[in-house]
Order: sequence, then structure tokens, then C-alpha cells
Amino acid sequence: MDIKNIAKLAHLEISEKEIALYAPQMEEIVSYIEQLNELDTQSTEPAIGGLTAEGAATRTVREDVPHKSLGQESALDQAPSAVAGHFQVPKVL
Repeated sequence: MDIKNIAKLAHLEISEKEIALYAPQMEEIVSYIEQLNELDTQSTEPAIGGLTAEGAATRTVREDVPHKSLGQESALDQAPSAVAGHFQVPKVL
């Protein structure tokens, strides 16, 4: 597995020590996930959702009925930090 390429695609800098650490872990993860290919899914009904024709035809548990929204004041009522009617969050970049 090309850990350097994966790190590059994720815009991460990675040392040789980290490559040695993460390569076996990634191999284990991929090996574990590949076990799913061995499952017999012929009798399993596909679970399709989203904005596709199949998704629209999928049965839902309840009707999609609009409800009254929470409202700005209620939404911000217990926010740890609200400023000028908005949630204040730490800068990410």
C-alpha cells in the first residue's frame, strides 16, 4: 500500500517513521474491509436512498411532513458562544 501517495492525496506531510507505523495498520484495515466481498448478499435487498429515482421509490418509515422550525433564539439558547445571532466556533484554518 502506498502510504506516501495516500498522505499526498490527503495533503498531509508524513515521515518515514510514520509510514512504518501506519502501513501495517492500513493493511489490516483494508484486509478487514475486504472480508465484506466474501459475504453472500444475493438475498439482501439493496438499501438505496438519496436523490435518485430508486431513492424516491424507497419506502420510508414515516411521512415527510414539515414541522415548525426551532427558531434562532431557541437554537442559540444553550450555545457555548453565540455572537450577533450566530454560533461562534473556533477558526479551522
